[in-house]
Amino acid sequence: MFGVLIFIGGIAFGATAAEAHPHVWITARSEVVYAPDGAMTGVRHAWTFDDMFSTYALQGIETKAKGVYTRDELAPLAQTNVESLKEFAYFTFAKADGKKAKFDEPVDYYLEYKDSALTLHFVLPLKAPVTSKQLALEVFDPSYFIDFKFDDKDPIKLVGAPAACQMQFQRPNDATANTQRLNEQNFMNGDNSNYGAMFANKITVNCP
Repeated sequence: MFGVLIFIGGIAFGATAAEAHPHVWITARSEVVYAPDGAMTGVRHAWTFDDMFSTYALQGIETKAKGVYTRDELAPLAQTNVESLKEFAYFTFAKADGKKAKFDEPVDYYLEYKDSALTLHFVLPLKAPVTSKQLALEVFDPSYFIDFKFDDKDPIKLVGAPAACQMQFQRPNDATANTQRLNEQNFMNGDNSNYGAMFANKITVNCP
């Protein structure tokens, strides 16, 4: 269902810059995971969808108790979610010392329903662990159909990272609005393939 909504949004993503706004909102929390040898092995995401999308996604799902959705009952929807994400590179982009790092398909995925919202949990493993002086991660939707806002409290954590590693996290800021206006002409000309990059959440980990 997630993939279907994305597809519909892509078709409706129209001809004017006025339409360049998100239709789904996600509050994200992420963990950058390291192995004992200091190599980064993947990213663990928890993405909470807005109430409207959560209500839409739950339509037609049978439950034993009204308004209560167990992990097992949500398992088919969770599978649909992660399979749909592959087409969009899981909205997660990584570089190790300036070189693109590729992710494998998600593992340990499940959906949780709490406080009228769905949260998708999944681990995105790297195809090959990387040991780098600088790791750069960006989370965003290139089409800006989905808006990613990281949680205000503990948005990013390093799990198992070498003690000397330092992390910096940059949210989209007010300067983004100016950049958006400067790029509206490109959008109107049809060059919207990476429009959402202006709204990327950027994580940088520097290790000596």
